[in-house]
Amino acid sequence: MSYFDAASSAPPHPVARQALLASLDEGWADPARLYREGRRAGMLLDAAREAAAEAVGCRPDELVFTSSGTRAVHTAVSGALSGRRRVGRHLVLSAVEHSSVLHAAAALEAAGGSFTEVPVDRTGAVDASGFGRALRADTALACLQSANHEVGTEQPVAAAAELCAAAGVPLLVDAAQSLGWGPVEGGWSLLTASAHKWGGPAGVGLLAVRKGVRFAPQGPVDERESGRASGFENIPAVVAAAASLRAVRAEAEAEAARLRALVDRIRAEVPRLVPDVEVVGDPERRLPHLVTFSCLYADGETLLHELDRADFSVSSGSSCTSSTLTPSHVLKAMGVLTEGNVRVSLPTGTAAAEVDRFLEVLPGVVAEVRLRLGAPAAPAPSPAPAASLVVDSLGRRCPVPVIELAKVIGEVPVGATVTVLADDEAARLDIPAWCEMRGQEYVGEEPADRGSAYVVRRLT
Repeated sequence: MSYFDAASSAPPHPVARQALLASLDEGWADPARLYREGRRAGMLLDAAREAAAEAVGCRPDELVFTSSGTRAVHTAVSGALSGRRRVGRHLVLSAVEHSSVLHAAAALEAAGGSFTEVPVDRTGAVDASGFGRALRADTALACLQSANHEVGTEQPVAAAAELCAAAGVPLLVDAAQSLGWGPVEGGWSLLTASAHKWGGPAGVGLLAVRKGVRFAPQGPVDERESGRASGFENIPAVVAAAASLRAVRAEAEAEAARLRALVDRIRAEVPRLVPDVEVVGDPERRLPHLVTFSCLYADGETLLHELDRADFSVSSGSSCTSSTLTPSHVLKAMGVLTEGNVRVSLPTGTAAAEVDRFLEVLPGVVAEVRLRLGAPAAPAPSPAPAASLVVDSLGRRCPVPVIELAKVIGEVPVGATVTVLADDEAARLDIPAWCEMRGQEYVGEEPADRGSAYVVRRLT
């Protein structure tokens, strides 16, 4: 079995296992107590904090451990907003932030505040100057991830931090995906991360708040973790998280170069081996271990199931894998194809032979899924073209509307239109993306009795 979903959760690092088992015997007591067992537990906690702070690039007294990366984000956002409530209740964030940040923004809006989403380009990156222009006099906090969790694109954190500093606005960086590969450069004010992303145990998050940042923890607080994460610390898990972070960082440079070469091979070979594929994300400014691509005329859920049957564990941002049946907000913000989306994120130690086998298996899997869905083998023009056509795909989920469009586009003459009736939310993104990939013109969306009418003009 080849596990290719490290961006969701990395396999436990051997050092994490060793540290966890060792600290179970020494770190079970209350570190706040003055007797021998308490002092021993407190020493373990202090050592873990120092190691984690060194990796983050902050002072030990600026860093606390939380119960998860999500809890770290929520604590950071609420604490920073409350600490700067006299400035205002406005939040700036990129359109591709992790859902934990989006949920925090929604909670702010529900409580009477407001937020601005800064758009991204087709690679998933924000323009730093555009990020800076979104800052207002009442902006209390800005949020920008260091690297995207779905497509791997790195964000211009250092440039954004300079603009935020000039405006007097603290910048919160979600470094969950990148911290295992190296420190976050630039003058950030707050930083969060999650241990299970680098091979540490689940249930441990990091929150760093620079000295001088106005911060007021919300909800009941106690004397633990500077009042920013209440409750008894899970010292064995914290020790394992810090030890594994130090270990992966020691290996990061060599492993990043090795995995980047494997990912480069996937990026080059998948479009060559599989027709009608779009590789998304920045080709250069990206995480070394992650690649995402979308396959026309296939649905993500079926692709994931079939790859799992072939012993490959991958992830997807397709709407078809979501319980809400809405497209990934990241792919939507980028304006790229959402159907048939596959994310491959290689864990440390992935062998080249595993990638070779993946590239051998993938073309057959995609072809089989497309065949089941009735996807066209190739556009075939009709000997008697129609002036225009209407395709009724109401009630049908992605990628069927795009498949039906592809089947009939050759039946109209160049310059004529095909109108697709669809009520699947993904059609609003995937039909324009198909037009760009196939060299056709997307005329636009029109109202319909049910759903929407998407008009496409044949150019070739």
